[in-house]
Amino acid sequence: MIIEGERASAASGETYQVKNPATGEVVDEVPNGGVEDVDRAARAAEKAQKSWGRLAPAERARILHAAAAHMLEKVDEIAPVLTAEQGKTLLESKIEARRFGENIAWFADLADKVHGEYVSLPDVTQYGLVLRRPIGVTGAIVPWNFPLTLAANKVAPSLAAGNAVVLKPSSTTPLATLRCIEALIEGGLPEGVVNVVLGPGTGEAIVTHPLIRKVALTGSTPTGKTVAAAAAPLLKKVVLELGGSDPCIVLEDANLDEAAKAISVGRFFNCGQACLAIKRLYVQDAVFDPLVERLVERARKLKPGNGMQRESRMGPMHSETQRAEVEAQVKDAVERGARVVFGGGRPEGAEYGNGYFINPTILIDVPDDSRMVTEEVFGPALPVMRIGNLDEGLSRANASPFGLGSSIWTSSMSAAHRAVQELEAGYTWVNALQIAHDELPFGGTKQSGYGKEHGIEAFYQYTDQKSVVYGLVGK
Repeated sequence: MIIEGERASAASGETYQVKNPATGEVVDEVPNGGVEDVDRAARAAEKAQKSWGRLAPAERARILHAAAAHMLEKVDEIAPVLTAEQGKTLLESKIEARRFGENIAWFADLADKVHGEYVSLPDVTQYGLVLRRPIGVTGAIVPWNFPLTLAANKVAPSLAAGNAVVLKPSSTTPLATLRCIEALIEGGLPEGVVNVVLGPGTGEAIVTHPLIRKVALTGSTPTGKTVAAAAAPLLKKVVLELGGSDPCIVLEDANLDEAAKAISVGRFFNCGQACLAIKRLYVQDAVFDPLVERLVERARKLKPGNGMQRESRMGPMHSETQRAEVEAQVKDAVERGARVVFGGGRPEGAEYGNGYFINPTILIDVPDDSRMVTEEVFGPALPVMRIGNLDEGLSRANASPFGLGSSIWTSSMSAAHRAVQELEAGYTWVNALQIAHDELPFGGTKQSGYGKEHGIEAFYQYTDQKSVVYGLVGK
């Protein structure tokens, strides 16, 4: 773990192993922390907060830029660590490691550029100010699918706004996160401003610790509900970025080549293990067959393999449990009448024997009551359904408890406008690849959570507003 800038063991002395999902081999052994370790980290963060929060914003920006630049020099060292513990390909790991540093730098740019307000008051002998002040110590709880990206989404705006952080990476993917935070500290981030605790027992302790005033979680919807309930007695601020079952609508006037490219990336990147990913595809009858043909052609190129090997185009799933869940969802769809047009099952060969590999899978005519449609599918399986028109597409797209992302492919401005207005999601892409941009607020509706990450809105959500009235009186 990292507490006050130094590597630290668990108070209990316990450890656990981090294993490679492609080979089953032990990558490293790390501390198995608990309540006492979270308390140490929270107190270290509170101590650091006193000076970090009082720094001039321009100085905070300078420090964060220097730290981010140093971390970005370590991308080629960090990426193989991420691949070894998570399973994704080296290319995907390099993209993610770079995103970590770039996110820190993006919010560093905001640190000295977001200001309060001057407000005229009815009494001309008085005027008002609205200040934005740091919240205090914040907690960040991060899953295993994008451990660096999703950590940066929380750590970057919190630091830029003047807060200290207690960060808990997933127990199965802590190693690259530790390297990133160490690189920030080597680059000049003050000790104790970010503290990292490890182990399954640290999550609840972060949510309930009285010194931690806000918690940001990326996780499943059930986990989000548990966190919200645990934080409620302390009236703690919470941001929840939860599950998604993102619909994509393709109309008959769409550019099918571009749509197929974006859908393939949006479904199969990171072995399909993303909350923000195309998970339900609704295609108008007239272009159903040609689009499916294009998707199958692209899926054929996604060779599963060890992420360390250059020829691999899709790494393994992260765990046996996750693979079994996706296989069960595919099986349920087939039993209800869906047809597999590509993939299905596991790749064959000795090189796949010890890992959690699965083939990319495309199914057509998947029933609306199947698990692939009603649940979140967190793996490389894409259900494709026929629709007659935009009305049907919008209705079926919205018939989900989730509301994270959504997309539409069409050359009709009026159809695009309707989709933007009517799709029940926190994000809608029109004729564009599903990328969450730093410049735009990101967050879900319905069972996909609340609060925002990315954008100036994320910075605001790591501040408290304070109203001030100045009276202009003489002696």
